[in-house]
Amino acid sequence: MTDHTLLTDNFQRPIEYLRLSVTDRCDLRCAYCMPEDFKGYEEPENWLTFDEIERLIGAFARLGVKRLRLTGGEPLLRRDLTGLAGRLSALPGIEDLSLSTNATHLDKHAQALRDNGISRINVSLDSLQRERIEKITGRDCLHKILAGLMAGKEAGLAPIKINMVALQGVNDDEIDSMVAFCIEHGFILRFIEAMPVGSTGREAQFLDLQPVKQRLQERFGLLEGVIPGGGPARYLKSADGKFSVGFITPISQHFCETCNRVRLAVDGTLYTCLGQDEKFEFRPLLRGGISDQGLEDAIRLAISLKPERHEFREEPRKIIRFMSSTGG
Repeated sequence: MTDHTLLTDNFQRPIEYLRLSVTDRCDLRCAYCMPEDFKGYEEPENWLTFDEIERLIGAFARLGVKRLRLTGGEPLLRRDLTGLAGRLSALPGIEDLSLSTNATHLDKHAQALRDNGISRINVSLDSLQRERIEKITGRDCLHKILAGLMAGKEAGLAPIKINMVALQGVNDDEIDSMVAFCIEHGFILRFIEAMPVGSTGREAQFLDLQPVKQRLQERFGLLEGVIPGGGPARYLKSADGKFSVGFITPISQHFCETCNRVRLAVDGTLYTCLGQDEKFEFRPLLRGGISDQGLEDAIRLAISLKPERHEFREEPRKIIRFMSSTGG
């Protein structure tokens, strides 16, 4: 019998949300995430297999994790991701299965994802201008992203959340046009502050989202709201409920006191905080014949390593790993 009170960290935060990276590969090179010439990928033989993933996620679910998000890199680059989604959505205790994607391959997979238990998606989209997207991502890909978004909408994936990393002097002049785009298509918009994860993150043009939030709230008469999903965004909604905008603000207004999530990298490394170095290696245990009880005990030990908060402001140069290696 599942006990949903078992997985709690040392600061009495229940851990119910796991972000699972299925690959560290990505077909884009977003300026704030991964260098253009990056070669430090994990070897495929070190990736957790689908059987290992299913067993490990099953153990997390028995301990109370109920929200699972598939991430990368770009998760749709992992062969037969839809098959994995079907296996994970069938696990007892998993109530919510979602996907983060750059949408460049989504048009080919949207319906199969929906059919295999993916209920909703988050899509990275930092601009609506073709040349600007090419500059940010290193690829001419806006047409692919938009095709993927429309395919996801047609397949009935909902809600679709647009994640826009707001960058000072890069795309902050598009905030209003992105709001209009999301209102037109019924998407939820989320603005994200760039985080100093890896050299690329530290070099990103950070934009404080608090003034943006205040301006949009006043212009559109937005009210405080809540959107299901279990993540860190703070939301505002229009009075008629037809538009929602979220703000993920790890720098200007951190949310560590309510953090309910951990990240599992493709090689089986569990990162308990984006802004700290605490981690736990599950691959050697899975390949060493650990029992189910031993695996659950190891998960509890790993969660006990979760720190109270990140130190992005105090020590912005602390984290040298890239976001794509951690899992989005």
